[in-house]
Amino acid sequence: MAAPLAGPVHAQLIGHGGPVRAVAVSVDGKTVLSGSFDTAAIRWSLATESAEQVLRLHADAVNAVVFLGETRMATAGADGRIAIWTAGRQQPDRVFEGHTGPIVALAVSPDASTLASASWDRTVRLWSLSDGTSRVLEGHSQNVNGVAFMPDGQSLVSVGYDLTARIWRLADGTSEIATFPAPLNAVAIAPDGEIVTGAADGKLRMMAADGKESGNVVADATPIVALAISHDGALIAAAGIGGNVAIIDRKARSVLRTLVGPGRPVWSVAFLPDGGATLLTGGADGKISRWNALTGDAVGSKLSGTPADPLAAYAGDHGAEIFRACVACHTLSDKETQRAGPTLAGLYGRKIASLPGYRFSDALKTMDIVWTPETVARLFEIGPTAYTPGTKMPEQRIGSPEDRHALTAFLARVTAK
Repeated sequence: MAAPLAGPVHAQLIGHGGPVRAVAVSVDGKTVLSGSFDTAAIRWSLATESAEQVLRLHADAVNAVVFLGETRMATAGADGRIAIWTAGRQQPDRVFEGHTGPIVALAVSPDASTLASASWDRTVRLWSLSDGTSRVLEGHSQNVNGVAFMPDGQSLVSVGYDLTARIWRLADGTSEIATFPAPLNAVAIAPDGEIVTGAADGKLRMMAADGKESGNVVADATPIVALAISHDGALIAAAGIGGNVAIIDRKARSVLRTLVGPGRPVWSVAFLPDGGATLLTGGADGKISRWNALTGDAVGSKLSGTPADPLAAYAGDHGAEIFRACVACHTLSDKETQRAGPTLAGLYGRKIASLPGYRFSDALKTMDIVWTPETVARLFEIGPTAYTPGTKMPEQRIGSPEDRHALTAFLARVTAK
């Protein structure tokens, strides 16, 4: 499992092996669901700062996640599939198929009866959560990038790369169309029904329920790729692909402050239900970070060397320090909850892509590699992309032969069954 770090409010959530593409928060604010380019979704406990469950089904990036209630969740991916999960179950309750392109956004109706999905196949689909039947909303001429239900549940908003936002009347499937000067990447709807869109020109544009523009804000110099509105409707978080997140006063139409990240894309944002004080961001660094949206300060930091550190028992071991770069994705024991990557327990002597219960890339299943100190050293000498083409493993190399030897010797000591 992803080990607890420090105290309840002083840590990042670290466990994905790739950029965090989607983040959702449960209604009670106690649980977080995340989806990643590493093809996994993770259900996190905020009380313990740990991964409670790794959800694996998708064959490609998990682009969208949403809570359906206290114990149910949905994940959707670039493989065009939607999985419905119950907390604690290792397999999905149901899988919805029908989209012919990547799914990039999900929304659940206010009464939790219907799931909406937006896809790059240029359609929106509505799925009954009781029987799985679906309905297709067609009209966008390019990728549909965002979808959200209006508070009354009687209409739905979708936005796309075709410069349009469509307000669908669900009773008859007709729509009002608003056209904008830039492609639209995201949409969120405030409790009072105001529609907020995020565009490729870095602007937010607000609309009333009838589609008439009611305001705009320049949020960033780079395209906006994710939006979130605080539960009280006062604040908007707008993530730019350049790594910054603008915190906007919705009523005043002004940027209050900018959260400055590491300069890499922030793909997802979500407010905790605490009056807009705390914002979660997921980005290219594979971490879910906390921010105080009211002050602009990062909350806590990643700590190491504490009793919660999974490598604390190996303090002073050079091989363990080399392995620290791997610990976010791999456990050393099969007794721990699986992270984004397979456990390394019993690694040496095991054929590549043969561990039961883990969904490996198809490309790895045809390779004739057996893991030994020599093959692991070679993996990190030339890099996963060259040694195991098609892998989901992030690209990384260890240039020093001494460091590679320290790592392989450490793995020999601690992963033997």
